[in-house]
Amino acid sequence: MSGSEPLLLAVDQGTSGTTCLAVSAQGAVRARTHRDVAVAYPRDGWAEQDANELWRSVQDAVAELAGGLDAAPVALGLTNQRETLVVFNRRTLEPVAPAIVWQCRRSAAICEEHRSAGDEDVVRSRTGLLLDPYFSATKLEWLLRERPELRVPAARGELCAGTVDTWLIARMTEGRALVTDASNASRTLLFDLQKGMFDPELCAMFGVPPVMLPEVSGSAARIAETSPAALAGLRIPVSGVAGDQQAALFGQACVRPGMSKNTYGTGSFLLVNVGEAMPPPAHGILTTVAWRVGGRDSLALEGSIFVTGAALRWLRDGLGLLDDVSQAGAVFESVPDAAGCHFIPALSGLGAPWWDPAARGAFLGLSAGTTRAHLVRAAVEAMAYRTRDVVEAMEAASGTVFSELRVDGGASVMDGLCQFQADLLGIPVARAATAETTAVGAAMLAAVGESLTDGPDAVAAAWRPGARFEPGHPGTRPSENYAAWLDALSRVRSAPPDAR
Repeated sequence: MSGSEPLLLAVDQGTSGTTCLAVSAQGAVRARTHRDVAVAYPRDGWAEQDANELWRSVQDAVAELAGGLDAAPVALGLTNQRETLVVFNRRTLEPVAPAIVWQCRRSAAICEEHRSAGDEDVVRSRTGLLLDPYFSATKLEWLLRERPELRVPAARGELCAGTVDTWLIARMTEGRALVTDASNASRTLLFDLQKGMFDPELCAMFGVPPVMLPEVSGSAARIAETSPAALAGLRIPVSGVAGDQQAALFGQACVRPGMSKNTYGTGSFLLVNVGEAMPPPAHGILTTVAWRVGGRDSLALEGSIFVTGAALRWLRDGLGLLDDVSQAGAVFESVPDAAGCHFIPALSGLGAPWWDPAARGAFLGLSAGTTRAHLVRAAVEAMAYRTRDVVEAMEAASGTVFSELRVDGGASVMDGLCQFQADLLGIPVARAATAETTAVGAAMLAAVGESLTDGPDAVAAAWRPGARFEPGHPGTRPSENYAAWLDALSRVRSAPPDAR
């Protein structure tokens, strides 16, 4: 690659793979590499990964990318799958257990114990989250219960418990930096949103020695410096860090309150920027740190949908209905509707706004006329229906109606899905110009951290949509089809909705 413009290295370590980009300070993608990573499902409801494989995938993707550049990148922006827990030895940097993936439900019983003990209100008010296996703290509590031999070294500070950003930065710096940014820290159940720090009382609630936790840093600042021996010969600053969904929110330039995006990835995650003031708890919706810039935390409401692209991979690998997930868009458009069929994607329970970890997935409304195409279309339609579930819960919580939804992620390449989503919500859907919005967001945070761009407003001014989908009936949401969806959804629920 030729050219003299300064480039940023963006590392996006996701659940299914690691993507690395070379990105200009204006957000243009100049080069890309990728490595797949495996997820193991050793028991029903469990999901785990080899933490060393995650690190090797970063090393390999960065080495390939750097080998094609004329000059070293000026800084690194990192974004990562959130809530996934890695516990490792601070001295040797060896993990003491498999990484427990965000999808994993192994700590469901622990969540029920805390709920029965009356802990939910404290957790909700301080962290903006819910007692759910999704988040990191109950995963760590489970590990320390199952592996009691870890408790003494944990209490001595010999072990570090972090999300994937902490793990990767530790490896990139050969252990010199044990840090996490505020957006990732806010996904642990241990972070007080109002104080902007890990809370000792929450740590005690979950049996977590505070000494295990990393330092909390900003999202756009010089956080660490990579070691050439660890990372493809590069000695560059790590200047941008955010959880993947917050990075996508930044990459979509949703930097002002009221702006929203949805990422259709392994799961779907809908976030709306709500500014710096802590909103009251909202039914079924989370509050999270969007990013910390200049020492100030911007907050977002979030609705987490656990299964989106994962359902297409299941159709491919589990049912053999697709040879490749890229076929889904064409199969979706090969039929005008799903012939009354609904797919409920509760393969890992139901997330927002229902938060029902015991719910299970189902195809409903089948008949002798149901075909492969109808099943695939139902799975794609479910992405849009679950998005509407979250949008309506957010609107009820905020008292405002969405005027536009910015979208990104792998499934957003399907024109049919984007149009179906626009029609279902009655608002325009704006698709990002690049499918790599998450990684670009990390790069833009690094650009802000290195003063290569004039802050978040400059990022917003440079943003342009790749495509825009107008609803067939603006301002109107179809009620009959959505009522049928809600009826189908009710049939897989393990319990009636509660007030969470």
